[in-house]
Amino acid sequence: MWRPGQDGVWGLANCGLITSQGESLLIDTPYTPALTDDFLEAARAATGHNALTRVAITHANGDHTWGLQQLPDAEIIATRATLEHQCLEPTPPQLTALGRSSDPDQPLGWYFRQHFGRFDFSDIRVLAPTTTFAGRLDVQVGAVPAVLLEVGPAHTVGDLIVHLPEQRVVFAGDIAFAGDHPPHWAGPLHRISDACARILALDPEWIVPGHGPVMTPDDLRAYMAYLDDLADQAATMYAQGRTSSEAVRILIKEGRYPGLGLPERLAITLGTEFRHLSEDSADVDMVALVNQAAHIAWDLASADSRSR
Repeated sequence: MWRPGQDGVWGLANCGLITSQGESLLIDTPYTPALTDDFLEAARAATGHNALTRVAITHANGDHTWGLQQLPDAEIIATRATLEHQCLEPTPPQLTALGRSSDPDQPLGWYFRQHFGRFDFSDIRVLAPTTTFAGRLDVQVGAVPAVLLEVGPAHTVGDLIVHLPEQRVVFAGDIAFAGDHPPHWAGPLHRISDACARILALDPEWIVPGHGPVMTPDDLRAYMAYLDDLADQAATMYAQGRTSSEAVRILIKEGRYPGLGLPERLAITLGTEFRHLSEDSADVDMVALVNQAAHIAWDLASADSRSR
């Protein structure tokens, strides 16, 4: 496992390396070429500088895939549904333009610079998978069998997990987050909880989340309880006629989920859940959801400043 950063920030995703008998499989890449070079340097040292020729991507979010251009000749393995999410994700030029054009004195511009200003998105080329599958794909990495299992739509429409049965390890991608509230884009929440249950059914000893420290099965069960409670809260407040933003503010005011960072990201996950509850089948507007989160973060920061 390669963990590049701390909790409480966007974009610093975990990656993985499986290596055996001169063969290797990478799991995801970091957000930018510079971060990816650091990851690849560590991976090459771990493999004895063998060629890195295969990458499995757990889903299409940029913070797990935009470093692929640093491996231009590699086989890129993903679910077929991953291609659909690539069409929804803002492109690197769009994020660059957003960073330059958004007003830093307004919530979205302020939030974007706070969380994404550290990244250089210029000159990134988004690469499509070269090998796609549905359901299950078995991959042999030297003497190590790895099983790629499609579990989406959940966090995105095209999620997969990587199971190492002999090592009792599962790389969960963004099905699981540790330490912070997740931003789930596809949902509904019960699909994400079901994906977690599939992970537990594999009897792992360790689960590598998409963000945050390594999890135990009990950690994942606690995360499932959070997802299930959040789904219950969403259903109750939707039935009361509240908006997703109102629901988020109520949950934050209650302090319902203490200890989790980035509470404003509830706006993304609950915005997604409310779309399902209202049977809205339109494509998700990812920037609009981040804008809702930015407004909540802005208000929280303003309230904190006033209290000081």
